[in-house]
Amino acid sequence: MLAILDRKTQQDDENRAVWRHLFERQSRLVQRRACPEFLAGLKRLDFSPDRVPDLEQVSDQLEAITGWRLAPVDGFLDDGSFFRYLAARRFPVTWWLRPWAKLDYLQEPDLFHDLFGHVPLLSHPVFANYMQAYGEGGLKAERLGALDMIARLYWYTVEFGLIDQGDGPRIHGAGILSSKGEVLHSLDAPLPMRRPFDLKRILRTRYHIDRFQSTYFVISSFEQLFAATAPDFTALYAELAGLPEYDPEDRL
Repeated sequence: MLAILDRKTQQDDENRAVWRHLFERQSRLVQRRACPEFLAGLKRLDFSPDRVPDLEQVSDQLEAITGWRLAPVDGFLDDGSFFRYLAARRFPVTWWLRPWAKLDYLQEPDLFHDLFGHVPLLSHPVFANYMQAYGEGGLKAERLGALDMIARLYWYTVEFGLIDQGDGPRIHGAGILSSKGEVLHSLDAPLPMRRPFDLKRILRTRYHIDRFQSTYFVISSFEQLFAATAPDFTALYAELAGLPEYDPEDRL
């Protein structure tokens, strides 16, 4: 199924043109802004503007490196299905590509967002393990009624996370890496807050889905992220359940 969907995508002139345009633009933008681990993954998987990546081939490469494979989906999944995919080291990839008319803004994920934004970091062992652990934690959060909090962790790390390894903030979140405007906003704009990683704050902080982010959280390493989120969250959910939530613009 992966190969059939991908061949259809590759043979469509508009899809090839959209992929080339987005890939060339975002590659230029993130070259000095993305974390080294993302850039290394992009190179390791041999992504190119000349062709839409073959999903089966990428799956084989990822499986050999970190044990992950790709699973084609139509779009958003329900929470349980999404968590189960991640817990099994399967990353859901939306098989369709955005049209020219929506080149710069989509609320839902597409092939470019998933492949360019997410997949390169799945070749990094620590981040790959974090993603599996997140899936396992998500299944537990679903049972405990803590879906809002676990969703915020994904949003502020996997989608819109920054990392500072001593040479200034760099991008690792897929929602930033796949967006021209968010790349520039996240690092260059004076208005958004860039807070040090704080797990409790993240779990209590709402987020925007229809505009650039007002707050970004900055990790110091993927090892820090994995270690901070590895313990059982059961007691943490109970502790935070009765506390007020933060708006993304709150500066306290």
